Amino acid sequence: MLTDAQLDRYARHLILPEVGGAGQQTLLASRVLVVGAGGLGAPVLLYLAAAGVGTLGVIDDDGVDVSNLQRQVIHSTDRVGRPKAESASAAIRALDPAIRVETHNERLTAANSARLFRDYDLILDGSDNFATRYLVNEAAVAAGRTLVSGAVLRFDGQVSTFKPHAGPEHPCYRCLFPESPPPGAVPACSEAGILGAVAGVVGTFMATEALKELIGMGESLSGRLLLYDALAASTRIIRFKRRAACPACNG
Repeated sequence: MLTDAQLDRYARHLILPEVGGAGQQTLLASRVLVVGAGGLGAPVLLYLAAAGVGTLGVIDDDGVDVSNLQRQVIHSTDRVGRPKAESASAAIRALDPAIRVETHNERLTAANSARLFRDYDLILDGSDNFATRYLVNEAAVAAGRTLVSGAVLRFDGQVSTFKPHAGPEHPCYRCLFPESPPPGAVPACSEAGILGAVAGVVGTFMATEALKELIGMGESLSGRLLLYDALAASTRIIRFKRRAACPACNG
């Protein structure tokens, strides 16, 4: 049963037939891990907390820098120098003290990902490098967890959902990107720049897809890559299939 306080807080969810009381209770019972509390992780964490996801895990080994504040809206000037995971936790507690936040002030590795991913229902990847993205994908596949992944650079972004455990028609991240690009082929945001609001748009897309997966509503982005072009104010969808030779989900 939802409390009177929860009925007030989530009133706009409860009147949506696709969510309702049952969907809200599902969110409150859910455990979601967010990899990275940066440009994408910031809006993801804020919107999932606001939506009532009961337990949020955040893993990040970095500290808040003043240059982050242009796009990483979960942090604030008075928390510069603090670990990002702890800064994000403080912001979530200020938004809703009832949300449980589990902070992991460490770098994601093959060893700790295997342990961590099994403790959560869904994983969101907001990391900013290919090595971590492939690591997250393989750990999610091994744990049988749905993964929502996003990326941004300059004025562009992309989002997709990966859940090969749901059946042979569902590909994984490596099915879409079989190999990492050569070093230096794709510049980092620190080299090429990023319009801060683009991270907010793509992170919000990610949070929306996560809520859809948790509640089981709408059409999944599994097998579809959403591309966002801020300068053209446009989105388009690219469809892709599971690769029979994929070593991650067919190995």
